[in-house]
Amino acid sequence: MEKVFARISEEVSKVIVGKEREIRLVLAALAARGHVLLEGVPGVAKTTMARAIARATGLRFSRIQFTPDMLPSDVIGTMVYDQRTGEFVFRRGPVFANVVLADEVNRANPRTQSAFLEAMQEGQVTVWGETHRLPSPFIVLATMNPIELEGVYPLPEAQLDRFMARVVVGHPSLEELVEIMEKYRSITEFPVEPVARPEDIVAAQEAVWKVHVDKNIKLYIARIVEETHKHPGVSLGGSPRAALSIMMLARGLALLDGLGYVTPDHVKEAARAALPHRLILTTEAKLEGLKPESVVEDVLSSVETP
Repeated sequence: MEKVFARISEEVSKVIVGKEREIRLVLAALAARGHVLLEGVPGVAKTTMARAIARATGLRFSRIQFTPDMLPSDVIGTMVYDQRTGEFVFRRGPVFANVVLADEVNRANPRTQSAFLEAMQEGQVTVWGETHRLPSPFIVLATMNPIELEGVYPLPEAQLDRFMARVVVGHPSLEELVEIMEKYRSITEFPVEPVARPEDIVAAQEAVWKVHVDKNIKLYIARIVEETHKHPGVSLGGSPRAALSIMMLARGLALLDGLGYVTPDHVKEAARAALPHRLILTTEAKLEGLKPESVVEDVLSSVETP
């Protein structure tokens, strides 16, 4: 499986410069059946990364541009009247794809966000009391601009908790920016080709369950999550879902490395992506400028590594 993901990563790198860590985390989440929140300022290739990963994996891609006036039916679909048959039929929305890019997800109103929750958590949507299964595999890559405050709605904790990982896409380095300018024409032509099949991704999602997680590693994960509740700057620490996300994301990372077992380093790498967006800091900690990422580093340094 590591060869498949290595080919995918290499193909995505044709249009994404210097984001190996971010690509690695998204692919690990894809293998672990987890959704990813891509956070970064405009222009750092969040959307391009999502498109490239979908193209390289051979998965069906759909992009939803969220706006404040968007309705749930614009996302999940609705019932329409068929004049030929005289019956109402279900018209699928853009959420019916393998890789769904939810662009600027925090611009959606709470009503639309809640409708999106069922799709993310259950892999299905319900319209007029009828349940419709989403295609498999299914992963949501949601982008969020952290600097805009006007016209956005804060994502509720329940929805943030549905994201297995939060990947911060930062600014490129000076050398990377020069390389982007030199490769700009090639990037705009989008030379990414499918190097895997949907069946390969489904097989990877099955193989991830075979990656062994030792009991001591599970205890290590539990201690990390438990320690977030004891940190003086945290009012609400990681949930049991946070522990499961760390374990599954670590399994995905181990699979990408070609290993049949999870190491403490995989756990640390997974925790840095799975914990920060789940932590709610105290008011005093926010005023002092404490960041959730700093809390995670404090926790990882305080918990003994097995």
